[in-house]
Amino acid sequence: MNFTASQIALLINGKIEGDANAAVNSFGKIEEAQRGQLAFLANPKYEDHLYSTQASVIIINENLELKQNIGSTLIRVPDAYTAFATLLSKYQEMMTQQMNGIQQPSYIAETASYGENVFIGAFAYLGENVKIGNKTKIFPGVFLGDDVKIGNGTIIHPGVKIYKDCMIGDRVTIHAGAVIGSDGFGFAPQPDGSFKKVPQIGNVVIENDVEIGANTTIDRATIGSTIIKAGAKLDNLIQVAHNVEIGNSTVIAALAGISGSTKIGKNVMIGGQAGIVGHIQIADGTKINAQSGVAKSIKTANTAVTGSPAYDYTQSLRSQILSRNLPDLEKRIKNLEQLVEQLKKEKIAD
Repeated sequence: MNFTASQIALLINGKIEGDANAAVNSFGKIEEAQRGQLAFLANPKYEDHLYSTQASVIIINENLELKQNIGSTLIRVPDAYTAFATLLSKYQEMMTQQMNGIQQPSYIAETASYGENVFIGAFAYLGENVKIGNKTKIFPGVFLGDDVKIGNGTIIHPGVKIYKDCMIGDRVTIHAGAVIGSDGFGFAPQPDGSFKKVPQIGNVVIENDVEIGANTTIDRATIGSTIIKAGAKLDNLIQVAHNVEIGNSTVIAALAGISGSTKIGKNVMIGGQAGIVGHIQIADGTKINAQSGVAKSIKTANTAVTGSPAYDYTQSLRSQILSRNLPDLEKRIKNLEQLVEQLKKEKIAD
């Protein structure tokens, strides 16, 4: 599928420098793109490739000053990275819109219903009273338990399992292997040392415009709902426990774990492999560094923490500097001790 520079510029509100009729049919990284490909430059570290790339069309920031002439057609935009992401999203949307219909074999319960222009892949299972909105794509091997509700324009990738009663909003993307609505980890200790399972009768609610990474697991609530609010983005291999709430537009990197009943605010950023204990609150705008262990509530908005147990990011850096200086400090203390002893001896001699 070919696109001209003028068509691309129209999609991303860009200004063309060069041949508006230059055509591309695929994407390429700026350091290795060939004729007929579209590339972008956002990171200044790659600017040298701008003058050697073979890409036919390049998206760049509008304030970039060129150091030499370029043979490629340029499209200037306020933010090249965002514009390229928008373009890729539109391209992906065009590709998925072509997927329609019901593949066989698949199982769809008689009480299940779906809207217009949906795609249901082979070996998908739709349980009783499942409801699917318009333009939603259900890829092969997906399991949707009884009474699951899925909104419009949502994409459920291969092998996703969504247990009964869970609710998924509009324009949600759930990647392969994710499990939504499995039992929360609830067991009551018994006098004999055994553990009695606490039934998990709640559900999971995922609001609009959320993305869930591959093999991420989100447990259903014991009572009520585990909630992922609108605009949140979860990476691969994340564990979200029962009754957790994740706020609007919060982003969480891979391998993070969030224990039960913790409430995370909006616009929070959580780094990879971070761990958060249960029954605490994380204030809006908090930044949690990778591999941090958060053991108590963070009540002040826009706080940055690191370490295990996690504490103020700036103080942590100071502590690290002091730690690195300890050998030198030890040597100085020993020298001072020797000096004190020498002065004592001199005083006694006098």
